[in-house]
Amino acid sequence: MKSRLDIKHMTEYLSLIDNNSKIPLDLYQKYNVKRGLRNSDGTGVLVGLTEIGDVHGYIMEEGDKIPVPGRLRYRGYNVEDLVKGFQICGRHGYEETAFLLLFGNIPKPQDLEDFNIDLGARRQLPDTFAEDMILKAPSSNIMNKLARSILALYSFDEKAEDNSIPNVLRQSMELISQFPTIVAYAFQAMEHYFNGKSLYIHTPISNLSTAENFLLMIRPDKKFTPLEAEVLDLALVLHAEHGGGNNSAFSTHVVSSSGTDTYSAIAAAVGSLKGPLHGGAAIRVRGMMEDLMEQVNDWSDESEVIAYLEATLRKEKYDKKGLIYGMGHAVYTLSDPRAVLLKNRAELLSKEAGRSKEFDLYCMVERLSQDIFDKYKKNGKKICANVDFYSGFVYSMLDIPTELYTPIFAVSRIAGWCAHRIEEIVSGGRIIRPAYKNVTSSKQYIKLSER
Repeated sequence: MKSRLDIKHMTEYLSLIDNNSKIPLDLYQKYNVKRGLRNSDGTGVLVGLTEIGDVHGYIMEEGDKIPVPGRLRYRGYNVEDLVKGFQICGRHGYEETAFLLLFGNIPKPQDLEDFNIDLGARRQLPDTFAEDMILKAPSSNIMNKLARSILALYSFDEKAEDNSIPNVLRQSMELISQFPTIVAYAFQAMEHYFNGKSLYIHTPISNLSTAENFLLMIRPDKKFTPLEAEVLDLALVLHAEHGGGNNSAFSTHVVSSSGTDTYSAIAAAVGSLKGPLHGGAAIRVRGMMEDLMEQVNDWSDESEVIAYLEATLRKEKYDKKGLIYGMGHAVYTLSDPRAVLLKNRAELLSKEAGRSKEFDLYCMVERLSQDIFDKYKKNGKKICANVDFYSGFVYSMLDIPTELYTPIFAVSRIAGWCAHRIEEIVSGGRIIRPAYKNVTSSKQYIKLSER
């Protein structure tokens, strides 16, 4: 039988959806509903406790939000101190960060060495997995392929349903190790089957860091510079965790609270991050900046840049949504510590890549945006560049295509997700079930013959 979902029926269905799914905004106010789990002042509704990540960007004083410099802490440690610690020693820090997030303590030298060896031994995928699960079923979207691959790993785990902490920890370490490999192979499959390029499948090297292995696996010649690996490692550290309230971490808590398996919980987190309102910001920043660079003749002319940004807020430029992407954050007000740290390394990388003028343009947009927002929004809100403002620029200098921006986010954030899953299993104890108020009226059933 042929489907009857033609234009006429689709129009009728859409009309029904519009009439029966659109809830009036005044009802949210009437019932004091916290849309998006946000309070009226923009702060998040307190729904849980965590010891993993702490995001601080303002203080509340007599009901007023007072902007302060941003602070991000992992397990109580200031992320700026962590970065300074491993960079002074000239080592990569993502693995140390993953250890801290999982176990709550910074590792001793022998602990870190053992952890690195353990991660290195787990980087390769199960036998036949790459061929059967990735190459034979490629996807034009790497996040889609990542989610499908995570669920497929369930079939390769004899203890997939075991939610004891030792087993979940084992699963977590395997996922942290294998995410870069899955993403790299999914990218190579996409490039080959959808873009007609040669297929390169490079085996990860056990004694290389996560950042080094990722660059090795996505590049045909497997080559990268020490600065490139250092900057990517920094990006991974800065994206590894951001408190329990961000959408994907909260998804991990919600799904884990039901008692489901690790693969289902992490696949749900990947699905959350795939959404452009969560994990896709760096792509939109890069797109906006490329559009700006095409339309502004003189990148050093502030008046031209201001004109573009003002037109953007008037919904006349780029995607016409009235947003300057990369500026502003739900929590940070005066500064995003991740953006500050990444900006410093972006400057060094821009000099090596011969793109200093482009870096200066980013700095100008960051500097001008506050005044432009004040002029058009008139809400007095303090905004700052967030980490996505510079991450896309960094990835472009690393010659990483935009299709990998969000997957790299996932490669980093898997450590935080696993830490939150373990915390939920240990301390949660109750399925997360918020309430929804039903606002439709009671209806009398009518027989089919009488409708």
